[in-house]
Amino acid sequence: MSLIQPIVPLLLAVFLMMGGTGALTTIVSVRLDAAGASPILLGALTAAYYLGVTIGSTQAYRLVGQVGHIRAFSASATVMVAATLGHTLGSDPAAWTALRLVEGCCMAGLFVCIESWLNQSATAATRGQILALYMIALYGAQGAGQYLMVIDDPHGFKQFVLVSILVSLALLPVALSRKAPPLLQKLEPVRIRNLYRASPLGFAGTVISGLVVGAFYGLGPVYIRHLGYDLGQSATFVSAAIIGGMILQWPFGKLSDLFDRRLVLVGLFAALTVISIGMTMLPQSGFAPLLAGIALFGGIIFAIYPICVSHTNDFLTPAEMVPASGGMVLGFSMGAIAGPFLASLVMAMFEQDGLFLFCALVAAAALAFALWRMTVRPPVPIDRRLPFLPQAPIAGPLDCVSTSGERLGSDIGKSDIGEAAPGTEPSRS
Repeated sequence: MSLIQPIVPLLLAVFLMMGGTGALTTIVSVRLDAAGASPILLGALTAAYYLGVTIGSTQAYRLVGQVGHIRAFSASATVMVAATLGHTLGSDPAAWTALRLVEGCCMAGLFVCIESWLNQSATAATRGQILALYMIALYGAQGAGQYLMVIDDPHGFKQFVLVSILVSLALLPVALSRKAPPLLQKLEPVRIRNLYRASPLGFAGTVISGLVVGAFYGLGPVYIRHLGYDLGQSATFVSAAIIGGMILQWPFGKLSDLFDRRLVLVGLFAALTVISIGMTMLPQSGFAPLLAGIALFGGIIFAIYPICVSHTNDFLTPAEMVPASGGMVLGFSMGAIAGPFLASLVMAMFEQDGLFLFCALVAAAALAFALWRMTVRPPVPIDRRLPFLPQAPIAGPLDCVSTSGERLGSDIGKSDIGEAAPGTEPSRS
């Protein structure tokens, strides 16, 4: 109880917030698909959302530093509610794309507030437990929130109003919290080039994760609806992937503590290739096998990002990890922006099967890259690895990411790996 009590308001805020916003992408995709929108338009809307997350993350950390966690959270939630209600005013695709961009910016602000507050409230001994509770609240609420989609909505606004109500209620536990939020650390820029040099597979893996996760969130609801399933089954389908990610992320992560993390990633990429191909065949077997398949699919895709982050952190000093997290989020965001659009192009050619054919192609390319990287240098010794921590690639302090900065991060790839001998390149993984 001493661990949980101080963070109960934050966990409650996460649960309410994700209970509403977790279904918003699904609702938007299903609504526009029913109105006859093309997969390319649906992919563009999801890409706009993740572009908003990226833009918002560049400013949110600065906003929190200027006005504090509570005011920044309140401002982000207020604009999020306004943008959500904006969907009830019409269904113009351009307007909805702009609203999704704004909603992405707001979600970045909300998550930067919550995650930075939780991280700085934790100690080295409690961080893993606190993040585990956070992930349960996040994924559990996101999975449950999918069922907002099945609420009867003859006038087309009830679902958006319910999302807005839940986000509004999420303000209460934060605004009424008696515990003062911590001060943010002052972060210096980290160079993306040096982050990639520290661990090419780790950084590339976050991009791969973004490609697949972004494509699934944006087009997964369309896939299941095109198979002829009703709204309740569609909500269960998306929820199963999210719950599968919540349940399997920790076991896969602990395996990466015991074995070479690259070997675990190779296994995940290989499994993702196989299950993605299998998902194009499972619809012929009925809904139950399809549900089991998507739960395993979700467990794999949501495990890739935190293992890639853990693998990269094995090559960094503690002082480098916080600013480097922004670079990892940026890698995920780049993939999540491109993934829905690229997957929609494949779906335009192969209909609903195109979603998982795209995932299979991405996973196969990642598998080849991971196998090649394993030939470059030996694994990190077990005694130099940090324990795996569950993570969700939602938002991070991207304003500490730089492509040309020379301050913190300019030594990434050296300080924990060792300097290269004169005339040679530093070893990389």
